[in-house]
Amino acid sequence: MPVLPGAEPYRHEGGEVGVLLCHGFTGTPQSLRPWAEYLAERGLTVSLPLLPGHGTRWQDLAATGWQDWYAEVDRALHDLRERCSQVFVFGLSMGGALALRLAAKHGDAISGLVLVNPGNKVHGPAAHALPVARHLVATIPGIASDIAKEGSEEVAYARVPLHAAHSLRKFFRLVDAELPQVTQPVVLLHSPQDHVVPPADSARVLGRVSSTDVTEILLEQSYHVATLDHDADRIFEESHAFLARLAPSVGAGSTEGTATGG
Repeated sequence: MPVLPGAEPYRHEGGEVGVLLCHGFTGTPQSLRPWAEYLAERGLTVSLPLLPGHGTRWQDLAATGWQDWYAEVDRALHDLRERCSQVFVFGLSMGGALALRLAAKHGDAISGLVLVNPGNKVHGPAAHALPVARHLVATIPGIASDIAKEGSEEVAYARVPLHAAHSLRKFFRLVDAELPQVTQPVVLLHSPQDHVVPPADSARVLGRVSSTDVTEILLEQSYHVATLDHDADRIFEESHAFLARLAPSVGAGSTEGTATGG
């Protein structure tokens, strides 16, 4: 299936510090593209992959599971590590959970994390019904474009396939158990008004990671897809300051490089 316009993966060859960006469940790289380009303009090497089953049609997502999504970001991390002296991982929503698992598994190979409204749990009574419901109902209404900023739209599926949602629930539980293994510096930015992932998920992450260098920032003007919302510039600026603090070469990075993607 052709990739939806704007949903293409993005890659920029910059300096010796790399950033892997992980998008969310049913979403696409489009939700993080402005962030990726901001970092690329400041000399970073940037990788923003399209997760399997995403960016085409929901039927493709229904045929995938968390192992597929995680394998893709793990591969992208491996590629960046071969190219860069330091690598950071940033993630939105489920992408935050992917980032946390990479950190738990790869330890010192990852220098830090920036998480935006990270998902930690599938909430509500429907979550407990998923193991059975997924065999009876193919999809439910989507969770896309939870954005306060007028005119800002997310390229994502209008339906959520329940087979994939069931896999997501299992993944969240796996990552939750691995949170104590996360020791890297963390910046966690979350929206008090988030209609997809409640603030309790961010609190859970902050309470369970073993990191000692932790910064929590509230995004008061944004909903779930904060990277396309009113607080986007703040996210970009705070993440770059975090990079410059932990990787001093970032502050002196050039804007030279090449980008690939749609």
